[in-house]
Amino acid sequence: MAFESLSEKLNGIFKKLRGKGRLSQADVKEAMRQVRMVLLEADVSYKVVKDFVSTVSEKAAGQEILESLNPAQMVIKIVNEEMTALMGGQAVRLNYSSRVPSVVMVVGLQGAGKTTNTAKLAAYVKKHQNKRPLLAACDVYRPAAISQLQTVGEQVGVPVFQMGQADPVEIARAAVEHARKHGNDVVFLDTAGRLHVDEALMEELKNIKAAVDPAEILLTVDAMTGQDAVRAASAFDEALGITGVMLTKLDGDARGGAALSVRAVTGKPVKFVGTGEKLDAIEVFHPDRMASRILGMGDVLTLIEKAEQAVDEKKAAEMAEKLMKNRFTLQDYLEQLRSMKDMGSMEDLLGMVPGLDAKALKGAKVDPKAMARTEAIILSMTARERANPAILNASRKKRIAAGSGTSVVEINRLLKSFDAMNAMVRQMSGSRKGRKMAKRFGMMGF
Repeated sequence: MAFESLSEKLNGIFKKLRGKGRLSQADVKEAMRQVRMVLLEADVSYKVVKDFVSTVSEKAAGQEILESLNPAQMVIKIVNEEMTALMGGQAVRLNYSSRVPSVVMVVGLQGAGKTTNTAKLAAYVKKHQNKRPLLAACDVYRPAAISQLQTVGEQVGVPVFQMGQADPVEIARAAVEHARKHGNDVVFLDTAGRLHVDEALMEELKNIKAAVDPAEILLTVDAMTGQDAVRAASAFDEALGITGVMLTKLDGDARGGAALSVRAVTGKPVKFVGTGEKLDAIEVFHPDRMASRILGMGDVLTLIEKAEQAVDEKKAAEMAEKLMKNRFTLQDYLEQLRSMKDMGSMEDLLGMVPGLDAKALKGAKVDPKAMARTEAIILSMTARERANPAILNASRKKRIAAGSGTSVVEINRLLKSFDAMNAMVRQMSGSRKGRKMAKRFGMMGF
């Protein structure tokens, strides 16, 4: 999970604060010293750390904080607010020009995942913003770059414009003209990268910029490279005037330096983050939600959004009504489990639940085969058994176990879980809050 070690260390510091009850200025000073060390270990820019700790220390040392009923929580609140501000304060949308098509020029060094994430972006705007994107293959140097873009473009259902090994500037111009003629309202230019910033690369990118006047110049940087990513961002911004950053590979235990430094150092917002290898593993960057995740407070809003994307609203409402009226069957339960697969890995989802910090999850293993066994059990039942599990006697369970390659114990465990969920929702269904919760259950499969 992203920032696992950073989150774990920060929560260890805050746990000590909570255990003290009343805080002295010495307590705050020591906690901030530890926060400073943890952030530097996470490869956050020295100047950024210095300014951050200074601001938090100043606000946390006030008498109204030290004398409050719960000073530790107040300190954590200040850290949360300042970390959110450090990363930009709020989400920033992609820029689109008033004329069609808008051009999004995607730049970056080799190895940052530029081509794949360009396709992810195109798929994102197609699905969530009803755009008609076109991908343009402007990287004519890296072997197989064009075929890679064609492959991922086909996988996400976005057309790819290419002219082989032609001049990248001419390819960009022709792609924009092609989009204008074929009704594509956004063109994503997958430009060439290098292993390092050099004059030839920047000159080519400047020429492309001059030729197509992009509404957005988005830099892709590898979050795992820490301050190297920030230095690359500064170099590209100085040469091109980038409008935003996309952090890739944020699904690993990234040190956090790039996410926490890039806005403060360059003044340019992080707009998207890549959160996995799948072509839908991309999220809008919300500084407040990211700060909440880093500080172990969960991220309920993103969790709900993932659920809403996985299940359409009409189906969720139907599921909620079935839950409240005790008409939720094992077939419905199966459909919910399948929907959860589309929301991402269970480890990442659990990491968004408030109160479950990285340390608590570290020893927990989500068995990827457990869902498959549950699916096999339900599929081995007859339609009547799925609709009315109460008829499942010993002989039926033996038959289902044999058909699904599982055991009667696993079947009983599934039925117990199913009954517990139904009972909990019935208990809540009398209140307005309970009805809202039932809708969440309907979307999320819990």
